Amino acid sequence: MASEERSWPELGQLVSLIVEQKTSTRAELARITGLARSTISQRIEDLLGFGVLVESGEGPSSGGRRPTLLALNPAAGVVLAADFGSSHARLAMATLSGQPEAERAVEIDIADGAVKLLSWLVDSFHEMLEEKGRSSREVRAIGIGVPGTVDFATGTVLWIMPGWDGTVVPEVLSKHFDVPIIVDNDVNVMCLGEYWSRGLVDEQVMFVKVGTGIGCGVVTNGKVHRGANGAAGDIGHIRVMIPEDVLCVCGNSNCLEAVASGAALVRQLAAEGLDVSHAMDVVRMCQAGDARALRLVRVAGQRIGEVLASIVNFYNPSRIILGGALAGLEDNLLAGIRAVVYERALALATRHLTIETAALSDRSAVLGATILGVQGALTPETISNWVRMQSEI
Repeated sequence: MASEERSWPELGQLVSLIVEQKTSTRAELARITGLARSTISQRIEDLLGFGVLVESGEGPSSGGRRPTLLALNPAAGVVLAADFGSSHARLAMATLSGQPEAERAVEIDIADGAVKLLSWLVDSFHEMLEEKGRSSREVRAIGIGVPGTVDFATGTVLWIMPGWDGTVVPEVLSKHFDVPIIVDNDVNVMCLGEYWSRGLVDEQVMFVKVGTGIGCGVVTNGKVHRGANGAAGDIGHIRVMIPEDVLCVCGNSNCLEAVASGAALVRQLAAEGLDVSHAMDVVRMCQAGDARALRLVRVAGQRIGEVLASIVNFYNPSRIILGGALAGLEDNLLAGIRAVVYERALALATRHLTIETAALSDRSAVLGATILGVQGALTPETISNWVRMQSEI
């Protein structure tokens, strides 16, 4: 069949049905789509020839010949991923099944701005591809996490650091990679990374990051819940009831982030005359047994727990995962959060609730960005586009 006669959207839909595990045989595809078996056979032969699908064995017999199973060929392309932090970046390249092929961590300064860092990112991606003998034609999608508010629909950074506000990241990178480019905030991608790496299928997961600020990501049925405008999970700006009046960077007062984040603890300890400038300084003081730091961390845990208890009653998650710079202080921060949540939330909502620290440490975000890329690469529209590209090689 000549390439111009092929129905590219139709091919993409067939691959998508297989990827979503709704079917894995030619007969099932014919039944689901209503297409003739001869048409399905021709389409599948095209996809096998392009290297998009592979035959992965035989299924159980229903009385006749055992059917041949079909699967996505994970080697049919790669996804690229990047996790930007305030002082680091972690990059990755993976197959379409999410299997890592390369990964690197580099120290950066997010305040260097989008122009410089996105240019560096493009160069770094090309270096990774070259090192693994890959070409840019094999890239199917790119996933990126950034430490700030993001308009997910457009990939626009709304607030992060000077030099980033208003940057439409996909618009910049699409000059070099003509593929879907998905950008989200770091907490959402951390949640996604923990969810998929640990096989938390069918769980309702919240990831709470307690670092310089406080944020939360929510994943249900493998998808990030972002809300109507991408603001879901912004628990750092929920008001807490305290006697004093503490101004938050958002302009309101007594936000959770203003009183219980790493930055808040640094400010409180500095006000006592201690030499602290970063959340990790607080961690080191606690590990050294400093009573002042330990006291403040315990109080922070209680305040975070109060906010989470209300959210547990409302959302009823099955698991809360704590990450960020302060997450390692389990005997103080995590213990304080657990105590208040289990005390304040309804017994039914906490019956099967697990509250724990992140398993992946500093790799959860880059893995989540990888999953963002895989999800972007495997939409019917994207598959249709790269199947057409494969036919031209």
